[in-house]
Amino acid sequence: MDNYDTPDELVRQRRPDIPVTCFRPESLSAAAKWFTQNFPGKVLYAVKANPAPYVLTGLFHAGIRHFDVASIPEVELVRGLLPKAHLAFMHPVKSRSAIERAYFDHGVRDFAFDSLEELEKIVTCTGKSKDLTLLLRLAVPNTASELPLSGKFGVLPEKAAALLKAGRKAAKRLGITFHVGSQTMDPQAYITALALVAEILQSIPRTKVDIVDVGGGFPSLYPDMSPPALADYKAAIEQGFDRLPHGDRTEFWCEPGRALVAESCSVITRVDLRKNDVLYINDGTYGSLFDAGHLGFRYPVRLIRPVPGGTEARLKPFRFYGPTCDSIDYMPGPFMLPEDVREGDYIEIGQLGAYGNTMRTAFNGFDATETVAVAAPPLASMYELEDAKEPATV
Repeated sequence: MDNYDTPDELVRQRRPDIPVTCFRPESLSAAAKWFTQNFPGKVLYAVKANPAPYVLTGLFHAGIRHFDVASIPEVELVRGLLPKAHLAFMHPVKSRSAIERAYFDHGVRDFAFDSLEELEKIVTCTGKSKDLTLLLRLAVPNTASELPLSGKFGVLPEKAAALLKAGRKAAKRLGITFHVGSQTMDPQAYITALALVAEILQSIPRTKVDIVDVGGGFPSLYPDMSPPALADYKAAIEQGFDRLPHGDRTEFWCEPGRALVAESCSVITRVDLRKNDVLYINDGTYGSLFDAGHLGFRYPVRLIRPVPGGTEARLKPFRFYGPTCDSIDYMPGPFMLPEDVREGDYIEIGQLGAYGNTMRTAFNGFDATETVAVAAPPLASMYELEDAKEPATV
C-alpha cells in the first residue's frame, strides 16, 4: 500500500482515473483505543462493517482481540489473518453446514440464536457439545436509530425467559444480546434495552446468565447527524449495567462496527461532468456510496483541485450521479462544495470506512479501485484527535 501525507498529494502527483480509498491507520487506532479503554468489558468488532484485511489486522494490533462474524467466509477470513483472535458467530440464523464448519474446522464456540429451532440446530450440529457459549438475541426498540434493525431478528421479551432456560441446559456459558439499531442517536436506547434485560433476568432468578452483550449501534459523525459524545453512551450503558441482577463474574460485551472504522477511510472520486447542480462522478451507489444513494446519507466532502491553488468560491449544494448507466445510481445529498467545481476536479468523501467498499459491486464494469494510506486526519471525528480539524468544505 502506497503512503501519502494527504489525499491532495496523491491527486496532484497521479490524477487517478479510478476511485481511491484513503486509509488512515491513526484514526483506526484512535477508535480502537477509545473502546478498549472505556467499555467495561470485551469489545467485539462487527466484521460486516469493513472486512478489509488492513482493517482487521490494524484493529488487532490496536488491541481489538474479539470479532463478531456472521458467515463462514468471515470466519475463514479472520481466522486466516488472525489465528489467535476470538470469534463469536453472532448471526441468529445459520445453516447447519455453517455451524458445523465453524465449530469443527475453526474452533468457534460462541453462537447466537433467537428461536428454539435455532438452538436445537446449534446443539445438534456441534454434537451436543459441552463447551458452547450461547447468546439469546432479544428484540428491543430501535426508535433512536437512523437504520432500525429490529424487523428481522430477535425474540420478543415475553418469550425470552423460556428460551434462556432452554439455552441454560445446553450452554457452558449463557448470554443475552440485543441491537438498538445502526447509528443510534440517543444513549437512552441502551438504558431502555438493558431495562428489558433486567426484567427478564429478574423473572428467572435461578437461571444464571454469564454474558450481557449490548451489541452495536454506536454512532459516527456526519454533516446532518451530530450524535452526543461517546462518553454519554458509555455512561448510559454503565447505568443500565448497574440495574441488572448479575454476579461479580458476569461479562459485558459490545459489538461496534461503524464507530470503530467509519473515520478510518475516505474515497477520492473524480468529477467527469457537471450539469448545473448535478455532478457526475466516477463512484456511486453500486460502488462505495450505497448508503448515500439508497439511505440518503450525507457524507462530509471536500474539493481537491488537481493543481495547487484551491478556490475561494462560496459553498453550494450539489447532487451526485455515479458512473453506471442506471438512473438509480443517484445520491441526493446535498453535498456542499465550492460553486465553481468543474470537470476534472476531485472530491474527497469522508466517513466511508464503514459500509463503503464493503458494499462495492462490479455492476457495469465499474469495480476498479485502489487503496493508499494517508497521514492526514479524517474529515470529521468523534475521537477528538489532536490534529483533527473540520475542513472548510464539510
